[in-house]
Amino acid sequence: MATLRCPICGKQFDPETTDAMPFCSRRCKLIDLRRWLDEEYGLPMPRDADEDEEDEWKVPEDEE
Repeated sequence: MATLRCPICGKQFDPETTDAMPFCSRRCKLIDLRRWLDEEYGLPMPRDADEDEEDEWKVPEDEE
């Protein structure tokens, strides 16, 4: 029986006993979802030259 380690809590678990793969529980699965929705996670993307030009014209938040 191979065990996996949950990426959220670090607990080792048997993958055949969970319906929340690759997490050990539904709770850990929801914690991961919340982190994605709160933008704590992100995917790296190269910046576009057009985006750099747009940023130059934005008013800083403290001046609004």
